[in-house]
Amino acid sequence: MTIKIINKSAHVLPHYETEASAGMDLRANLETAIVLEPMDRAIIKTGLFIELPIGYEAQVRPRSGLAAKKGITVLNAPGTVDADYRGEIGVILVNLSNEAFTVENGERIAQLVIAKHERAEWHKVEELSSTDRGAGGFGSTGVK
Repeated sequence: MTIKIINKSAHVLPHYETEASAGMDLRANLETAIVLEPMDRAIIKTGLFIELPIGYEAQVRPRSGLAAKKGITVLNAPGTVDADYRGEIGVILVNLSNEAFTVENGERIAQLVIAKHERAEWHKVEELSSTDRGAGGFGSTGVK
């Protein structure tokens, strides 16, 4: 599959690091560094604009190393870029650590995963089929 992309940053296009990689790294496109204090959040622009085919989305996900080592994650993970969106891709980063974190220009801040999706149609009914689980949720299927 090919996807149209405009790159207004000075950085390389997102690419798969290995043959089996699902995501491509997104890089910060900044004129000046941004400091995220503990519990701060900011939309970090990437300089990228894409045109996805209908039936696909781009999911913006955290980078595991940044999350594990620095406590930096994507606040609305996964963020969704819809097929009809033509604006610049931004990443909502949040600092969940106890230390300030500086986002530098060109830093790998998130991953982008291209995913196919379905569109649902609702069928209104008065009753749903029964299952062993029933209405149990929020940990109800775990070992007791």
